[in-house]
Amino acid sequence: MSTIEDSIQRIRERIAGACARVGRSESDVRLVGVTKRVDVDRIRLAASLGIRDFGENYIQEAMKKIEGFGGDVSWHMIGHIQSNKLKYMPALFSYIHSVDRWEIIQDLESYGKPMKFLFELNLSGEASKHGTQEDNLRRMVEKVHTLRCMEPVGLMTMPPYVDDPEEVRGIFRSLREILDRVNREFSLNMGELSMGMSSDFEVAIEEGATMVRIGTAIFGERQ
Repeated sequence: MSTIEDSIQRIRERIAGACARVGRSESDVRLVGVTKRVDVDRIRLAASLGIRDFGENYIQEAMKKIEGFGGDVSWHMIGHIQSNKLKYMPALFSYIHSVDRWEIIQDLESYGKPMKFLFELNLSGEASKHGTQEDNLRRMVEKVHTLRCMEPVGLMTMPPYVDDPEEVRGIFRSLREILDRVNREFSLNMGELSMGMSSDFEVAIEEGATMVRIGTAIFGERQ
């Protein structure tokens, strides 16, 4: 088997194992292949091996890959959103994981294209991380009934990198608990939790992740 094929098989086995440990179905977890600094040929190989979701961090890099890619795949914007690049996003992405300001939602809404989005929360408190806090999340959620094209579907977070993923289990659990509270308080039915990467996705799944963002474990270290 090719390296990528072998890697995808191992990841799917680990996803299945994490789901089994907590009584979940592996079909409830979407594997998003993170393609930052990955060439199109390797992305096409991953797609041929069953990966149907790909995540990009930067608009300019994404444009070169997505336009003309074709195939039955969905593209996810998972990086920080720059206001001056917003106009390109509706044509490129089906999902936006990294919304942390209401102004971003308003601007994307104005393009009139249906898109699904997740609110990004910074639960680690790291200054280097983007994302909003729970109080501002509530202020944004109060206004989602005004949207016609943009559809809120869940929450996303990025914990600090640690050697032992058990150290960030509490962050994943907190995101799930916030989603439950917000859904209950505002009578919403958001179901997506985008959390977990190559180093910690099994713990994230055990805590309820529905989307795991895997780059290095599929494609290897970036150049």
